[in-house]
Amino acid sequence: MNPHHETDACVEDLRTALEANGITLPSLTVDLPTFAATYPEPPLIALGNCNAATARALTAALRKAADR
Repeated sequence: MNPHHETDACVEDLRTALEANGITLPSLTVDLPTFAATYPEPPLIALGNCNAATARALTAALRKAADR
């Protein structure tokens, strides 16, 4: 699979998993500078900014998953 397509799929998978936990990261996307670069590594994923409520929800979801 093309690294760019793989990165796009990863972003969509992450978005879906976050939404399943009631979390939306509005700025979640592929990092454009690394997407356009010619590095051998796949592009980075930019998680973006979020407000404190979203950060708390993300923290709670991660803590819950870690306890499993």
